[in-house]
Amino acid sequence: MEQVRVQARGIDQNVLVAGPADGPPVLMIHGNCSSADFWRPLLGHLPPNLRIVAPDLRGYGATDAAPVDATRGLRDFADDVAALLDAPELFPAGAKPLVVAHSMGCGVAMQLLVDHPDRVGALLLEAPLSPYGFGGTRDLDGTPTTADFAGTGAGTANPDFVARLAAKDRGGDEPTSPRTVMRTAYVADPASLGDDEELLLDTVLSTVIGDDNYPGTSVASANWPGVGPGDRGVLNTMAPNHFRIAEALVAVPNKPHITWVRGDRDAIVSDTSLFDLSYLGSLGFVPGWPGAEASPPQPMVGQTRAVFDRYEAAGGGYREVVYAGCGHSPHLERPAEFVAELLDLVGPA
Repeated sequence: MEQVRVQARGIDQNVLVAGPADGPPVLMIHGNCSSADFWRPLLGHLPPNLRIVAPDLRGYGATDAAPVDATRGLRDFADDVAALLDAPELFPAGAKPLVVAHSMGCGVAMQLLVDHPDRVGALLLEAPLSPYGFGGTRDLDGTPTTADFAGTGAGTANPDFVARLAAKDRGGDEPTSPRTVMRTAYVADPASLGDDEELLLDTVLSTVIGDDNYPGTSVASANWPGVGPGDRGVLNTMAPNHFRIAEALVAVPNKPHITWVRGDRDAIVSDTSLFDLSYLGSLGFVPGWPGAEASPPQPMVGQTRAVFDRYEAAGGGYREVVYAGCGHSPHLERPAEFVAELLDLVGPA
């Protein structure tokens, strides 16, 4: 791969590029606390004829640490990515790439589809963020648990994990170290990281820390657990007051096919997510949980399926693929199967 610097929307974006300029275009969008290099282990499994374009999102990798306006949901990221579609050094004019995305990046991809429906050929969504955001909703319709969306956003980040990210901690003995979190939450089996573990840890540690980036700002709440989402920074972009894309996704006029892949042991995006304070409260790990009636865990997978069912009923199509014994990163844990889904969407060579 080569690294290309692209000036767009006032920031300098770092983009990894591979394959011939006229090859079938594939745009790859990474998730939170990672970078475009998180895709590198997959590239050796892909045929060389594909045109791979994988940007570092703002505040990750080698892209500028521009501020993230959380009131726009994930649109700051999506607008940055959309600008790359018209960069002639990356794509031919009018390209409609297959968009492959992971975790938070899937929310960016959904926003890209909503805002630019004529520029997306198909979607391969890996462990996608719910269309109703992360945390703070109680049912398949995305009904808020509280009026102020308490228990979501930047205030839910573990402060020791944030401090260790800022310190570029490469240790693996503490449960909140970035390496431990990667080994236990990004994958179901840490052995699947293999020889790429240090590279992948580099992507996690590339995360820019601060109020304008990760995790962002928070506000006090009168509701449990006493904190609500602020208006700046990454985790607030996914709070359900800022990111609620379900209706717009169902209503998009051009509906490309969506393939949704996930692992049945995903610890992050799950109906029993270990990153959802309501679920942690139900386990006794967050004090004062007010109970399942007041603060139920978010049914993340169920919400996504319900929205995709509506997308299909409105004229689109989707397929859900579940890998047994797999965690949050199927492209690392099941690369051959993941590539088969990718090539099925690219179509004949």
